[in-house]
Amino acid sequence: MTKSSETRIHASEITVARRTDASIAVVGTPNSGKSTLFNRLTGLKQRIGNYPGVTVERHVGILKVGDTATELVDLPGTHSLSAHSLEEHIAVDVIFGRMQGTQKPDGLLAVLDASNLYQGLFLVQQLIDLKLPLVVALTMNDAAEQSGINVDVNRLRDELGGVPVYPVVATTGSGLEDLRNAVAGMSQLAPAKRIVVWPELTEAASAMAADADEPIRFAELERLLIDGATAANREILEKLDANSRERLESIRDSLFGLEPPIARDARIRYAWVRDVLRNVQSSAPPFFSWRTRVTDFLNRPVPGTIGLFVVMAIVFQAVFAWATPIMDVIDAATSTLGGSVVQTFGEGALSSLIGDGIISGVGSVVIFLPQILILFLFIILLEDSGYLARAAYLMDRAMRSVGLSGQSIIPMISSFACAVPGIMATRVIPNRRDRIATIMAAPFMTCSARLPVYALLIAAFVPAEQVGFMNLQGLVLFGLYLFGIVAGILTALLMRQTALRGPKPPFALMLPEFRRPNLQTVFIQLLGRAKVFLYRAGTVIFVVAVIVWALAYYPRSEEIAPEIERQRQLAAYTLSGRELAAEYKRIENEAAAAQMEQSWLGRAGQFVEPVFAPLGWDWRVSSAVIAGFPAREVVIAVLGTVYAVGDEADEGTLSGRLQAATWPDGARVFTLPMVIGLLIFYACCLQCAATLAVIRRETNTWRWPVIAWLYMTSIGYLGALLAFQLGSS
Repeated sequence: MTKSSETRIHASEITVARRTDASIAVVGTPNSGKSTLFNRLTGLKQRIGNYPGVTVERHVGILKVGDTATELVDLPGTHSLSAHSLEEHIAVDVIFGRMQGTQKPDGLLAVLDASNLYQGLFLVQQLIDLKLPLVVALTMNDAAEQSGINVDVNRLRDELGGVPVYPVVATTGSGLEDLRNAVAGMSQLAPAKRIVVWPELTEAASAMAADADEPIRFAELERLLIDGATAANREILEKLDANSRERLESIRDSLFGLEPPIARDARIRYAWVRDVLRNVQSSAPPFFSWRTRVTDFLNRPVPGTIGLFVVMAIVFQAVFAWATPIMDVIDAATSTLGGSVVQTFGEGALSSLIGDGIISGVGSVVIFLPQILILFLFIILLEDSGYLARAAYLMDRAMRSVGLSGQSIIPMISSFACAVPGIMATRVIPNRRDRIATIMAAPFMTCSARLPVYALLIAAFVPAEQVGFMNLQGLVLFGLYLFGIVAGILTALLMRQTALRGPKPPFALMLPEFRRPNLQTVFIQLLGRAKVFLYRAGTVIFVVAVIVWALAYYPRSEEIAPEIERQRQLAAYTLSGRELAAEYKRIENEAAAAQMEQSWLGRAGQFVEPVFAPLGWDWRVSSAVIAGFPAREVVIAVLGTVYAVGDEADEGTLSGRLQAATWPDGARVFTLPMVIGLLIFYACCLQCAATLAVIRRETNTWRWPVIAWLYMTSIGYLGALLAFQLGSS
């Protein structure tokens, strides 16, 4: 029977309708090879969206076998149907059919790691109780063989009550064809036979089901008895009659006594798991390959920590070094394309809109794509290889001292390239408080967009003197990096002590074996990350860039154009050759500066000048700062315009203009205290619309981006104020 299914992609708010023969949920424990298997089964026929109302990604793919099209939904990893983290709640809600806007699954594909049956069988036994068609994919068989583990597949099928079990190796494709056919025909399977491992719980759930006002699935009543009247079980509780609701706690007391319900459930179910393992699994002496020896070596504290810093250094270097040539090509292509627009359309509002607004706006986003892809390439490789879990474990103690967990280390380091991918990388953090605290700390890390401003001001106002074996300019730059790190760490600590106060969650994870990442999986995930970044960040920056262009371009002065023509004619009478070309350039730059002064952006700078005057800023600096709030990248260009340097705004040409800039009374604008304050401001202030957009996307509310903007801007303003006032006194 053909069923209509509908996928709502929250990020774009577009509803895509399609028809499939069944919807199958892919379920498994973390690091079981679930996502790799999902990618092998669906290939490029998949989409990434978000579950309604949350930031957890929804991966949906289509498995086609002949004329049959089966929808596969890759659920977040979960250890059991008693959910704790946000991802586990999503997985459980989808399995039970409680997720709004998501179709109830017609069957389940359980992914079971052959090298770690002890963890996986606990979940599979709970899935059998759901009375849904179920197929088990036994993955990691090659890793199990290397560890000396042999699994009797036929005996395992019998122990699971006849549930079909298909051994596969997702990285090589072994056994996938049989699994594809089984999943495509899953709707014809009879529901799995229930395995009774806890008779008292079964009897209590059956008695409550008989007294319910509405039909309730047995597995849901088991969850209610084990987990209690939680928010996730509210719908189940409402289906019970008043007498059953009143007796719920007394029934739970008789079942569990003083023992925690989850602990009692785990003890009984794991006893069943151990019995199954004795019957289906045999162990031979493991084969100690070089991979095994490397794994054992890196699991030790000292070598593991050293190895982590080496890996992070490689990632850090790659994001900067490898991306730079590609970013230069994109930058050159953007400039060339913008220049060709001027040649095609001539000078005017249309060519300026297309070249300076649209092309530059899109280019300011696309130019970060190489860094995004390189960063996520390493994250995917580290995650698929099993190293990311080790990194989180090794750094957990140090990160906990500031209120975070070990899983925060990757996003924090990633933010040195760009806060956008760093914030996106916080998805690996299951605890919401830790995740938001990391998101709030990430923008303090010195991203690449701050470097042009740092380089300009340091080169112009910090003497190139030696301090011991270090250059003073390099020492100041290092100090700015260190300042950002300290500010981010203190911010995380402050957040965890105030708005995000709460108990530190227990940090427990299974260290998976090292394995070779699958190239197809890496490519599919990279492609998905690129699409998500370009859509989510690109649309916001595009709109903001056009708005900034309009503010800087309008209104046009009717007096500037005739004056330009008069000066050009005068220059043509007295000069020629290179001198004439240089004079033409000077006239154009002076005209652009005059136009900027009377534009809406220039007027805004003059309007807010009293607000920034205590920091030692004039209207020109204020205009550049205002323009830089959407994206720091435009600051140098705006300074070049207001100081009549034009497109040649670099350290050599612009620094001289900054050093010579004066107030109307002749006092210099850029004094050392003012420059130090300006550096502090740029080190703290959140001037990046893409970062704000991603914070909004990742937290699913405007509350946190607004708090982040107000907090960081206030810190930057206060720091600049203290630096200027104390330095000038």
